[in-house]
Amino acid sequence: MAIIMFLVKMKVKKPAVVYMLNLAAADALLVCVLPFQIVYRFLGSNWLIGEGMCRFVTAAYYCNMYCSVLFLTSISVDRFLAVVYPLRSLYWRTVTRAWLVCGVIWVISFASTVPLLIIKQTMVFPMLDNTMCHDIQHFGVHFFFSFYYFTTVFSLFIFFPLVISTLCYIGTIRSLSRSKFDQAHKRSRAICLTVIVLCVFVLCFSPTHIIYLIHYMHVDNYDFSLYIAYILSSSISSINCCLDPLIYYFASSQSQRYIYSLLWCKKDYRPPVKQKRTPVNKEQSSERTQPSQHTKSG
Repeated sequence: MAIIMFLVKMKVKKPAVVYMLNLAAADALLVCVLPFQIVYRFLGSNWLIGEGMCRFVTAAYYCNMYCSVLFLTSISVDRFLAVVYPLRSLYWRTVTRAWLVCGVIWVISFASTVPLLIIKQTMVFPMLDNTMCHDIQHFGVHFFFSFYYFTTVFSLFIFFPLVISTLCYIGTIRSLSRSKFDQAHKRSRAICLTVIVLCVFVLCFSPTHIIYLIHYMHVDNYDFSLYIAYILSSSISSINCCLDPLIYYFASSQSQRYIYSLLWCKKDYRPPVKQKRTPVNKEQSSERTQPSQHTKSG
């Protein structure tokens, strides 16, 4: 629904719409592989459809996460430039440059998931007649690689984008607060958008990687409760697809109007003001109806 709205209604004429369209595409990628994860969890974390699909689903899951983080950061930077530097940023804030940035983001995100496609992701437990997919990381030869991989990924795709987004929204809110014009509505939109983006970072994206880091730091004394926390955090991370429509709503006033129209609502509807008719004197009305003396004489 969001993709149709961006392509058909809004026509992708602004950089923010480009970023939101690609964010919706990343969410669609996650929705395509989410049923495999649902079946896997309902079977008691038992993967039945092969090593290749395990690698693909795992890579698609993390690719969505990294793309979403970078697109959210791009939206934050774009709003910051539009509010704080509206004139000086016109050269940079173009649709062509926005598509170029999105292309780079897709390439970086796909490249970051290549190790997940190369390394074996399933582990078979014959005694339990169970096959796990990506839940238990291998020790031995891949241990140090996985440790450095997730440490780097957490720094590049979670921590630094979170810092950049937070600073951009703080600057945006401060600029709107200092404005001499009535910017109360825009300021409240910026605050709501900041809260939603922070919730996406803190609740959806950060816990999974933090649990991985804790796992690698305490590998000698592994706690089963950590595995339960990982399952919960990896499931909660999918909620970002539900929060992204709120980002579309608060990030663009144009998308607000189309969302209202799709929901059969009218935003800020006000009845037409009836024009007051000025009373006309009887003498004036009679003068208007009667022909003038010049016309009579003529």
